[in-house]
Order: sequence, then structure tokens, then C-alpha cells
Amino acid sequence: MTNTQLFIRRIIIFQITIVMVSCTGTGQSGKNALETHPMAIQVAANEKWWAGITADGHLMPLNARYSHDFIGDDKGNQIQPLLLSSKGNVIWSEQPFSFKFTKDTILIDTAIGKIVNKNVGQTLKAAYQYSSKTFFPPSGTMPDQMLFTAPQYNTWIELVYNQNQKDILKYAHGIINNGFPPGVLMIDDTWQEDYGKWNWHPGRFPHPKEMMDELHQLGFKVMLWMCPFVSPDSDVYRDLASKGAFLVTDNDQNSQSDVPQKDSRGSLKPEMVTWWNGVSAVLDLSNPVAVDWFKSQLEGLSKNYGVDGFKFDAGDTQFYRKGSSFGNVSSNEQSLLYGKIGLDYPFNEYRAMWKMGGQPLGERLRDKSHSWEDLRKLVPQMILEGLMGYYFSCPDMIGGGEFTSFLEGAELDQELIVRSAQCHALMPMMQFSVAPWRILDEDHLKAVKEAVELRSKYKEVILGLAKEAARTGEPILRSMEYEYPDQGYETVNDQFMMGDKLLIAPVLVKGQLQKEISIPSGVWKSLQGDLVEGPKKIKVEVGLNDLPIYAKQE
Repeated sequence: MTNTQLFIRRIIIFQITIVMVSCTGTGQSGKNALETHPMAIQVAANEKWWAGITADGHLMPLNARYSHDFIGDDKGNQIQPLLLSSKGNVIWSEQPFSFKFTKDTILIDTAIGKIVNKNVGQTLKAAYQYSSKTFFPPSGTMPDQMLFTAPQYNTWIELVYNQNQKDILKYAHGIINNGFPPGVLMIDDTWQEDYGKWNWHPGRFPHPKEMMDELHQLGFKVMLWMCPFVSPDSDVYRDLASKGAFLVTDNDQNSQSDVPQKDSRGSLKPEMVTWWNGVSAVLDLSNPVAVDWFKSQLEGLSKNYGVDGFKFDAGDTQFYRKGSSFGNVSSNEQSLLYGKIGLDYPFNEYRAMWKMGGQPLGERLRDKSHSWEDLRKLVPQMILEGLMGYYFSCPDMIGGGEFTSFLEGAELDQELIVRSAQCHALMPMMQFSVAPWRILDEDHLKAVKEAVELRSKYKEVILGLAKEAARTGEPILRSMEYEYPDQGYETVNDQFMMGDKLLIAPVLVKGQLQKEISIPSGVWKSLQGDLVEGPKKIKVEVGLNDLPIYAKQE
């Protein structure tokens, strides 16, 4: 294709109709007026696209009839206002937009800011490298090394809404006594007295400082679950409401006024937000009062109890769709502001995020169910996280983080736990929650422990890739298409690369005894020492304890 032909093909056919829509509050765009930009971008017949919606990574490259609206919808996971193609094309905006994808067109029908559409090369890698350098450059720093070098353990599945000192210590000792190495221990929701009352629950944690000291002595670093919500029936709520620290209601049911409403005390009336644990007020992070108060809670826990870091849950753009903010910022911007708080803590984890690629933040996939279907989503969603600059990433919890899958009477699949652990083993991070020694028989527990030992063997490689990502912005975990373009790997989602020299092909199908693996060009060496010269497809035997790994030879 000549340059002239390429230019003609990439012509953006559009008819700009600017419709200024009055935006009250933060539900759509804060200070930015909403604009309608019907813009049709041509898609070549052999061109594949990836869009920055992590929760839909398993649907990519995009198929016909896909659509998404970035405005106030993160689908419970990280999003980035970015589309990348296998032919080096980039679509980006500093502000959220909505788009529809068909087999030959990307239609951008609503946008708040300027849309950048540019061809920067001929490959997915070129498109990513340009985007990383231009839109979300690496910060040069990374989360704490322990998040990469050792397994993480989360107390959620074992204790759910009954986090307590006795059982947390039991869980921690169980890790050590069953031959697992210490790592980061995350104490989940309900350690606190109430949402917004960030002190240890006095009934469930009679001696929290002693507990923290014991956990540290065992070799753990400890993170606490946090959220930006405050329960309305509390003294903390009343104090913060009087200071205007919450997102506030625009109007009541009987009024069409855009003027923020006031409560019976004359304070601005907080917007009540429904989330998975009830109805709460939500901190307005565009208000310095709210930010200073929230940071003071974090600092108090760190100083008084030795807490090492925090799991920052919620922060979803959806929770800020209604109401007005102090800074008149968008719902997406509130999510970004929540992400910035974690920059002060090398031990951090986020599930929802907007436009914070390249930053030293640990990003986790949203909760997965205990199913083979969800296990198969891990590789493509982790690939997408890397392509969007969220490369310090964790593939949820081993066996699934959706707690109802583990309630009494639920049917557990021991093989699924093993294959999940193996899939995690050579990803950037590895996180347990359900206790393997409690639910597995001897053979399956042995296989899980071997996966942990395998990670230990490669921990310096993983850490090296994390350091490289912090410096260069290159993803830690990469797709086959990223490293080997135009060789038919665009839709390969059951194997992945760690850096450019390690190929990992986890078993993702129940009862699978033989796996077909795509070996790219070059000479590759298996764990067992066998040499394979690519490109070719091979079939290998995969017993319960097997994780196929191939290292590229110089």
C-alpha cells in the first residue's frame, strides 16, 4: 500500500455537530460541556483492535457490534480512554468518550474532549509504545518489590464479613505451617468499626497492635482494606457533612432546581450512593477537606499500628454519576483522584481506575467466580491491562474472588484451584485467599505448592521485568501478537509472554491432558530441557503438576 493510499484509507469521515448540553454536577463531565462528535474511522479488513476496558479483555481483539461509553462506566475495573490496533493505529482522548465498533468502522458518537487518531507504525507494539510515551509515560517507580517476589494472601474468602484478630492470626500461621512463604497479607472489609470509622472494631480486634506485631514477626507485610464511603448514621458522617466533604445532592424529588440542597442543619445535603454493602455518603475527592481527612486516617493507621499499606476498594466512576462536587469535576476524574492517594503508599492495590497508566499502582482484576470460564478470562484481561499501561497487575484471587462461590455447600473444583495457581504463578503478581490446605487433598495441595516454588525460581526475572516496566513502560505480561506481529497470533489468548524471552501456556480447560502451544520463531527450551525451533504448533502432555514454560535461547 502506498503512502497516498494509506492516507486515503485513514481519512476520518466525520460530520461534526457540536451540541452543548448543560451538565449539572459531576454525573457526566463536570466543567466540560458534553459534545457530540459523530466520527467514523475506517478499519482495514485485517486490522485488529484492543480498547481500554479491562473487564472486557476476553472479548478482544474486538468483534463486530461492540460498544462502550467511558463516561461514568468502568465496568468495575480499570479503564483507559485508548484504542490500539495491530496496524499501529491509535485513538486517544484526555476526556471520556463513547464508541461503537463494527467490522469496518469505529464510530465515536459522543466525546467530551479532542479525539486523537493517529497512525504511528505498523504493529500493536508500535501503537502501544507511542501511547505509553505520549499519554501515560512510566513514572520511574514501582509498587513495593514484595508484591512481585512473594505470594499475596487476602483474608476475604476465609473470613468474609467476619474479619477478626483470632482468625487472621490463625490464617497467617496456617500459611507458614503448611509450607507457604510469607508475603503481603491483606486484611479485608469489616476490620473497621464502620465505613468511615477507620479504627479497629473493638469487639473483633481487642489487641490490634499486638496482632500487627505478630504478623510482622512472621514475615508478613500488612495491608488494610479501605473505601471512600462513610455510613450516614455516625458521628464521622455528621462532622464531615458539616464540612462539605461529600458529593452533594443537586436537587430533591420535588424540585427541578440545579441548586444543591441543604439538610435540616443548613449543611449541603450529601448524595446517598448505593453500593454492594448498602447506602453511604461518598467522599468528594475534589475537596481538600475530604482528602486531608482521608489521608489522616491512613497516616494514623500507619503510625499507630504499623500498617504497611492499603487495598483501596471501590472508587468506581459509577458511584459519582449523580450529585455535585466541590471542584465540579467529572465522575471519571473522581476515580483518578482516588488513585492518586495510593501514590503515597508503595504497598497499594486498586480494582477500579481511570487514566493512571504508568503509575506505581497495583491493579487487580475484578472478582472472578470459581469457574473454568472465568479462569480463561485471566490471560486476555491481563494482556489488556498491560496494553493500557496498568502493567503492575494482579489476576484476582486464586480460584476466584467472588465469595459466594466458597460459601458452605458450594461445590469446589480442586483441579480448578491448581490450574488457577499455575496461571498466576508467572504473572506479575500471585494472590491467594481461600486456604489451599483447607480445601485440597494431598495431591492437589502438592501441585499448588509446586506452583509457588516455580514462582520463587523465577522471582528475579519477574522483579526485573517490573523494574523495566517502571523505567521504559514496556508491559510485564505481553501477548503473542505484541512480540510477534503479523504471524497470526492476534487471537491467541491461552498463552502469554513474560517479557520477550519467556512463554507460558497454562492449562485452562478442565480435564485437559494435552495442550497445543504456538511456538514463535527462534529456538525455545522447555523446563525439561527440550529444544523446539519455531514457528510451529506443538502438543505437549500436561499432568496435574505441569505448567508449560519455554525460554527463548540466544
